Amino acid sequence: MHVLSMANYALEAKMNPATDAILLEGADSPYANIISVKKGNENDDRITKLIAALHSDKVKEYIEKNYNGGVVPAFE
Repeated sequence: MHVLSMANYALEAKMNPATDAILLEGADSPYANIISVKKGNENDDRITKLIAALHSDKVKEYIEKNYNGGVVPAFE
């Protein structure tokens, strides 16, 4: 998921980062949230399930429905 760096503050202030920001990062931003794990746990079943859940259509739909463009999913 990609969360704009100051999106949480803007959302709390009843602002929409998608329309009130001076500059927007795209979904291909190098600052998208990254999931990291301890070396050797890359293929742990819990980790692969977490990644699958976070990259699911259900999560993408939730983001799009609840954040009105202020948070952008950074996955296909």
